[in-house]
Amino acid sequence: MQEVPLPEVYQLLEPGPVVLLTTTDRGRANVMTMSWHMMVEFTPPLIACVVSEGDYSFQALRKHRECVIAIPAVELAEKVVAVGNTHGRDTDKFAAIGLTPVPASKVAPPLVQECFANLECRVIDTRLVNRFNLFVLEVVAAWRDPKQKAPRTIHHRGYGRFTVDGETITLASKMP
Repeated sequence: MQEVPLPEVYQLLEPGPVVLLTTTDRGRANVMTMSWHMMVEFTPPLIACVVSEGDYSFQALRKHRECVIAIPAVELAEKVVAVGNTHGRDTDKFAAIGLTPVPASKVAPPLVQECFANLECRVIDTRLVNRFNLFVLEVVAAWRDPKQKAPRTIHHRGYGRFTVDGETITLASKMP
């Protein structure tokens, strides 16, 4: 074994695909890139996510307690990185990067049309926001694009490196 510097541990344990998080504040939608999230319950579906206090979306999420988690396929990788490299305080990222906001059914923030799945969410727990910037979200509506049959997601490995989903295997399991 070789020692891993502690600031690089996240590169070994990235929990899931890179997603886009949309919020709305003062009638203006914003989108950010997010990698730090995880499922915490099956039913109702609950997701924990970390949004840095320095991100423009943090205040909107804390204030309005709604968001959309949009899941992009690898074909959107360059746009996903562009979203992450652009500050939403001064820029309409949807227009600048070429993403299409679509009205959601149960929350104010928009879906992202180009993504293969969109999860409309409401914040249900903020007890860990002050300490860890961690929000717990309940998915209140979920959408999937039937035209995107077998989307492959991207996973952040740090410093502009990503892993793309590969082969799917099936093993006997008693888990859902």
